[in-house]
Amino acid sequence: MPFNTALTRKLGIRIPVVQGGMQWVGYAEMAAAVSNAGGLGIITALTQPSPEDLRKEIQRCRSMTSNPFAVNLTLLPAMVPPDYGAYAKVVLDEGIRIVETAGNSPGPIIKQLKEATPPCVILHKCTSIRHAMSAVKLGVDFLSIDGFECAGHVGETDITNFILLSRARQTMPVPFIASGGFADGQGLAAALSLGAEGINMGTRFMATVEAPIHQNIKQSIVDAQETDTELVLRRWKNTSRLFKNKVTEQAVKIEKESTTGKFEEVGPLVSGKRGRQVFLNGDPDYGVWTAGQVIGLIHDIPTCEDLLARIETEAIDTLSKASSLIVDEQPPADIAGKKIGEKSDPRDEGTSIAKSKL
Repeated sequence: MPFNTALTRKLGIRIPVVQGGMQWVGYAEMAAAVSNAGGLGIITALTQPSPEDLRKEIQRCRSMTSNPFAVNLTLLPAMVPPDYGAYAKVVLDEGIRIVETAGNSPGPIIKQLKEATPPCVILHKCTSIRHAMSAVKLGVDFLSIDGFECAGHVGETDITNFILLSRARQTMPVPFIASGGFADGQGLAAALSLGAEGINMGTRFMATVEAPIHQNIKQSIVDAQETDTELVLRRWKNTSRLFKNKVTEQAVKIEKESTTGKFEEVGPLVSGKRGRQVFLNGDPDYGVWTAGQVIGLIHDIPTCEDLLARIETEAIDTLSKASSLIVDEQPPADIAGKKIGEKSDPRDEGTSIAKSKL
């Protein structure tokens, strides 16, 4: 039973679930598996060392699925920033017309993507309403509203999705999807009820058969509690939610106790290269890696097909149950008890005993 939301209509997908653009996870096999299962798979551009490598990855993904998939372009501060324009050109040259953007100053890239023929459909990820409104002015088609529960960059406003999504519903002139804290069909139903057109899942897709990461890391997610994440780099206003391990504990200790406040003191611990090795060697304590609070809701490692089928069924069932709560006539209360004065009332029994003693 397909969904009918602005997201499914625009993108041509069956289930309104988007796979997050995860660094070192968003490879072709991940994206293809999600797209084949009815959602929107995403290749993460910067997992590829060059624009030409991205071209090969897009072509590899196309060989594995005939369904729509997207590419993520995240713009982050760097001493030597990647050639984002060249990556975007490859996206356009390869005929990709769905792009997830995120990060700082996306205006030039969004302009480049929108000037294509036909123009790209752009999903832009934001952690605050203020940033979302700025993205609307740039011409994005969908906003991906990223709550404080999410993995990775959480922003600095600490607003959770229950409030953030309602604020988006009240203020956003373009459709939006919900990101951060989603792992099941009940979450999808809740997001739709709050005004979203679908959901974005990252951590949940890491714990799937097709996720191109070590089995030990998938099992670490399954075994974790919702309390097993850590906020790191808050001191430098680059707050990231990471899986709590020995390295994040060291990083947080330095962050809190450093008298100089120099990023160089913590830099080697939060190195992305070191974090990438975690997914390859399977040691969850080797480096830092992103995970959302949703890890507390993840209890298995299914295929993407089984996961999305389950989410679809759960969401439909949840929405149907919610609809059944609306009735034509209010039913009588079932906790009214018996009227005062009836013999079975303990207070009356006490009164009778008292009278018998008079």
